Parts: sequence; structure tokens; C-alpha cells
Amino acid sequence: MSRRTAHNPFGELLGLTGARSAAGRSRCHFAVRPELLNPHRVLHGGVMFSVMDTNMGDALYTLLDKGESCATIEIKINYLKPVADGRLVCTTRVVQRGRRVAVIESELRRGRTLVAKALGTFAIFSRLPAPDRPGNPEA
Repeated sequence: MSRRTAHNPFGELLGLTGARSAAGRSRCHFAVRPELLNPHRVLHGGVMFSVMDTNMGDALYTLLDKGESCATIEIKINYLKPVADGRLVCTTRVVQRGRRVAVIESELRRGRTLVAKALGTFAIFSRLPAPDRPGNPEA
């Protein structure tokens, strides 16, 4: 079962499109734009990290129960090739979903070329209403 990911203003800022998630997997793509380049005129590593982190969360959300949420604990990323232009595709899969922790891997490619690979650990927790709000509509 495939689902369109929820509204994500940060993803929109990065230019993420074509986001699809299903059964512990997620995929999205984006175009490298001049404003995403670092002073060396290649894609900023923070952009790659953010895309992969966002896509990891999308993949994990497909496996969460109603009332559960997640947050990044840590991500280890290897930058393999510099990218100055083109379209990148991020594919992600949940390696292991435990009761409170999940391990997720993600790849970023330009065509067939692997440009970055990441392994992340995410916390899984119950969403609770904030103390100053009457309830959590998403729970």
C-alpha cells in the first residue's frame, strides 16, 4: 500500500518531490539548485543529510501504530561523490523496527552513481498531548 507523505514545509524548502512511502520504504527526489551549493560549488552535505533524514522518517512512519511518533537519535553518513547539478533520488528502507528503536538505511543517487549512504537510529515513542493543550488531535 502506497501513501503520499504528509505536508512537509521543510521538504518543500529542499525541493523534495515525488515522495512515496509504503511498508517500511520511502523514495523521493530533488533537483540540485544553486542555492543548495556550498562555497565550493557542490551540493552542501547538510542538504544531503537533511534529505536522507527526512526520507528515513517517512519510511519509519509507515510502520508506526496510531499514537506513535519518532525522532532521530543519530545518523552516520558517508559522502561518496561530490554533486554539482542534476537530479538526485533518495531511497530508504527500515532495516529493523523494534519496540522503542528502529534502524534505517538510506541511499542517495545521481543516476546510477551512489553519492551518499547513511545508517540511522530512530527513537519510537507514544505521542502525548502537550501540557498546555487540551489534547493531541493526531493521537
